[in-house]
Amino acid sequence: MTKQAANWSPYDNNGGSCVAIAGIDYCVIAADTRMSTGYSILTREYSKICKLADKSLMASSGFQADVKALQKFLAARHLVGSCLFYFKLFDDVIVVGNNLGKSLPIINIGTDAIHISLYSVFLEKQIYQHQHNKQMSCPAMAQLLSNTLYYKRFFPYYSFNVLGGLDTEGKGCVYTYDAVGSYERVGYGCQGSGSTLIMPFLDNQLKSPSPLLLPAQDAVTPLSEAEAVDLVKTCFASATERDIYTGDKLEIVVLNADGIRREYMELRKD
Repeated sequence: MTKQAANWSPYDNNGGSCVAIAGIDYCVIAADTRMSTGYSILTREYSKICKLADKSLMASSGFQADVKALQKFLAARHLVGSCLFYFKLFDDVIVVGNNLGKSLPIINIGTDAIHISLYSVFLEKQIYQHQHNKQMSCPAMAQLLSNTLYYKRFFPYYSFNVLGGLDTEGKGCVYTYDAVGSYERVGYGCQGSGSTLIMPFLDNQLKSPSPLLLPAQDAVTPLSEAEAVDLVKTCFASATERDIYTGDKLEIVVLNADGIRREYMELRKD
């Protein structure tokens, strides 16, 4: 009998579906809470929606370990700043300070320390909030996400993302991505295992203008906020009938000028 090599992959697909709809002054982003592998349900209470900034939300399907790594990286790029650290070494302690005014602990290194007057270490990190003194806008976050995915293109994050939020003018915006960072601003988008079922329905209901039309058409949908929420609920209620990886509960996040609001709806559990 011929011996076969072990079939191992660094990736898994944990399923689930994500939808986002942009309106005149709002954005609705929704995802189910089921996480699966193969024919097994790992958990029925897993949120696929992550808040990246005050006006940016990301929903992701695919390999959830990669999704978590991507979310942590984006959060660090948004929050952590570039700073200059000073290390002063004396007999038995290190006193550490930086140019952001942060108070850092004194580290005891024992009595065998070498007398060194001053070390300066530059840590080059992209600090957005410290450099610009404001939250990152949704279009800026969209570009950051694209750059991050493209940087990992030779061993990509196996995540399929939809980013939603409000742009600098207060209009809703939605960006859809592939696994290596190619992205597009659209009026609505869908990712995940149920996308082949949901996207034709959204196309039929919303009929977004072609991006090839000149002059460029506004990519927001004409629906009111309540109508968009109802449409999302209808999408997932239909998709759960045919997609075994979508179900259990629907999490809906509505982002507008007043802030963020969450709603939940029960889905099929089989």
